[in-house]
Amino acid sequence: MNILAIDASTEYCSAALWVDGAVSQRVAAAGQGHSEQLLAMIDAVMAEGGAGLSTLDGIAYGQGPGSFTGLRVACAVAQGLAFPAGIPVAGIGTLHAMALACAAPRVVCCLDARMREVYHATYEQADGVLIESSAPRVCAPDAAPPLRGTGWTGCGSGFTVYGDTLRRIYDSQLGAVAPGIHPRASEMARLAAPVFAAGQGVPAEGAVPLYVRDKVALKTAER
Repeated sequence: MNILAIDASTEYCSAALWVDGAVSQRVAAAGQGHSEQLLAMIDAVMAEGGAGLSTLDGIAYGQGPGSFTGLRVACAVAQGLAFPAGIPVAGIGTLHAMALACAAPRVVCCLDARMREVYHATYEQADGVLIESSAPRVCAPDAAPPLRGTGWTGCGSGFTVYGDTLRRIYDSQLGAVAPGIHPRASEMARLAAPVFAAGQGVPAEGAVPLYVRDKVALKTAER
């Protein structure tokens, strides 16, 4: 099975090619240049893996939450590649990909959402599978939902920006913190593999971002 995965949900962008479990990836801090860098990364991983569009079984994209602009870029690129070739697509949660990168049994993901908020979700291992235990939401750091039990690993830029607040709220429930983990295409490819293997991909026109929040920016008075 050959799967192309792409992500542009944060200040980083990445592309990965999964070929029967072997993954090649490119990652870069993109700033505002997600579109330009992402296309070059796709070319690089496809060439490295000796794959063409006609050989792909699916295209996965970072569905969200994350930067609204970045989510739209990834969605549009996935649609643009998939539609002419009739390739199915699958949206993969950015926080789910972060949790997978942690390789821990219990993970609380907090991605900086700007506007003094975080994107939050939790995941737990069950029978070797990483299961969502609380769905992605946006909230103020001091309103982060409670965790059940102990042994949690915290990850994501929310712990960089609001680490003191989140550590105070979760206190002894956190066993470790990995603030440098961000969404990457390699984990998205791994999460997408069983989706495409089960025939659960959707047509290109079905690709949609997951924004979680409706508000894009603070008003002047709120700032």
